[in-house]
Amino acid sequence: MASDVQRRLSDHNAGKSPHTSKFLPWKLVTYIAFSNEQKARTFERYLKSGSGHAFARKRLW
Repeated sequence: MASDVQRRLSDHNAGKSPHTSKFLPWKLVTYIAFSNEQKARTFERYLKSGSGHAFARKRLW
């Protein structure tokens, strides 16, 4: 989740996150905008669950 998607992507590709730096380079495949932060947090939490992983594999990437 990010309010500035381009900056977040640049940070990941610059190696600023130790969790993502070993999988460089990153590219944006899917972008989803929400009307409020709570909805975005709820969806992000869902995507990190087992059924959310299955949904993302089938529908997003």
